[in-house]
Amino acid sequence: MKELIRTNDAVVLSFSQSLLQDAGIHCLIADQSMSILEGSLGLLPRRLLVEGDRIEAARRILTDAGLSAELRDPGDM
Repeated sequence: MKELIRTNDAVVLSFSQSLLQDAGIHCLIADQSMSILEGSLGLLPRRLLVEGDRIEAARRILTDAGLSAELRDPGDM
């Protein structure tokens, strides 16, 4: 799995996950339990992970939805 988004914004994560699932792309939000441990203050970012072979399709879907500013740089993955 490769990291596509890293953010504290629960709305961005939920919207992104919904878009990808609707497109049949398996994704996972990682670090949710860490967020709970820190008291849900939003200090620790959560990560949206996508299967490696579907990363480009996922990037296109999220870019088309206006979320390109949230996407991790491919060089950082």
